Formats: sequence, structure tokens, C-alpha cells
Amino acid sequence: MTNTQIPAVRPQQPVAEAAPAPRPSARERGTRLLAALFLAPTIVGIVIFTVVPIVGSIVLSLFHWNVIDSPTFAGAANYREMVNDSTVLVSFRNTLVFMVLAVALQLLIALTLALAVNGRMPVWLRSVFRSAFFFPLILSAASISVVMKYLFNQDFGLVNWLLGLIGIAPVPWLTSENSAMAAVILVYVWQQFGFSFLLFVGGLNNIPKEIHEAASLDGATGLRKHLSVTLPLLSPTLLVASVVGIINALQVFEQPYVLTNGGPGDSTRTVVMVIYETAFEQLRFGEASAVGVLLFVLVMAVTALQFRLSRRFVHYQ
Repeated sequence: MTNTQIPAVRPQQPVAEAAPAPRPSARERGTRLLAALFLAPTIVGIVIFTVVPIVGSIVLSLFHWNVIDSPTFAGAANYREMVNDSTVLVSFRNTLVFMVLAVALQLLIALTLALAVNGRMPVWLRSVFRSAFFFPLILSAASISVVMKYLFNQDFGLVNWLLGLIGIAPVPWLTSENSAMAAVILVYVWQQFGFSFLLFVGGLNNIPKEIHEAASLDGATGLRKHLSVTLPLLSPTLLVASVVGIINALQVFEQPYVLTNGGPGDSTRTVVMVIYETAFEQLRFGEASAVGVLLFVLVMAVTALQFRLSRRFVHYQ
């Protein structure tokens, strides 16, 4: 008869319960409450002045409403009318053309001047240039456009007078379809490039001097140094400047409205001008909201595309 060994049964060890999370102290609760109080005005402002108008525009775009009568549900009719409206389509084309040309010129001028100011120059003179280039940005776009309308006048404008000194015939800046958009772009860029200029000046000052010195020792000089060293290190600043510039350019209104009123014909009519005219002149708020919603989608799509493409050309130190 064999002896059967019974395996010893090990006593189960009690499972350790997770210790309760320590309760925040009175000081931590006070810090969180203080932070919430500081953030509250910003959050409330964003909700009231950004979120609510966006949601309201989306809802209103589904209705016909002229302010006087009660709104009537229209569904997607406003969007179908917008797609078939030649004026709306032309305004989107003009806005896209304006965006490409104005932002490219703005960034080019701002970067060139920033490189020049950041060179060997007395500190006091550098401060003068910074203030002078930024000054137009703090002025009203409407007031600047009124002054520029006189300067670009074909008959007695200062611009044509200066061109006449070198033998160039008067140019119909604001009355010709071939030159009206160019005049609007020049006025817009003159006022807006100061913001990009200051961004580039700050970005250039953040580039370590040792990198430029090392590039010089390797034989890089002039344009080669800027293309191989400065621009890659300045690419994060360039991304910010281009994003802000494109968003502002897609919403341009004052310059074409004051200078040309969208003319001649519809050659300078922009999307925001169409929204303004449809809503406040024709009292078709539903149709205007539909155009605004499409502009909002366009701005978001272009911005998302920029950040998507930035993975290839933006280099962080």
C-alpha cells in the first residue's frame, strides 16, 4: 500500500488594498480656486464672443430671416443658393488670390527688413526702425485706407505724381481691374507687415550666435548662411507668422471696402464684403450666415493644412 502525499495548501495572502488618494490640502484647494477665478473671465469671454456666435451662425444659416419677419426654416437652401451665386464664387476666388499674394509679400518684406535691422546697427537706430515699422499696425485700417485712396488717385494722387517724374504715365490704380487688386494688396501689406517683422526680429534674436560663427568657420557666407542656417532655425517663427497672416488675409474687409468698394465690377470684392452686403444691405441674414460658415470652414482647413505641412519644414532647436 502506497502512501499518498497530500500537497500542502499555502494560506492565501490578503490582497493589499490601494491606499486612498490623499485629499488636497487647504492651500492646494485655495490655489486651484484662485487659478479658476483667473481663468474664468477668459473662458466666459471665449464662450460668449466666440463659441456662441459660431453656433448661432450655423443655426441661422439654416433659416431665412430678414430681421423684420419671423425666421423660416430653409434647410440647405441657403447653401445651394450660395454655390449658384456667381458673386459669392468670385469673392472666394478674389480672397484666395489676395491671401496668397498679400501673405507672400508681407512675409518677404518683413523677413528682409528683420535681417537688415538685426545686422550691425546702433541700438538706438534699431529701436527707431522697430517702432516705425510697427506704427502702421496700431492705426485704424479704415483711416489708412481713406488716406491711401487719395494717394492712389489717378488724377492728383502722390503715387502717380512720383511716377510722372520718371516718365511713367498715370496709372488708374483704383479704377482698373488690372491694378485695383494690386493697390489693395500694397495698402494691406504696408499696414500689416509690422507684426511679422517683430516676430522675425524676436526669432532672430533667439538664434544662438555660436551657430552663425560655426557656419562662418565652415565657409558659409551671405545668402548661403541665411538659407542653410537662419531659415531652418527661424522656421517655427515663420510658421506662426504665416498662420496669423493667412487667417487675417482671409478676413480682409476694410481696405477693399474703402479703396474700391469691391470694384471695378467684382474684381476686389472679398468674402467678408459679401457677408456684410448680404446681411446689412439686403437683410438676408440666413444667406450671409451660410457664407460665413463656409469661410470659417475654409480658415480651419487652411490652418490645419499648414500645421500638417509644418512637420516637414519646421525645425525646432
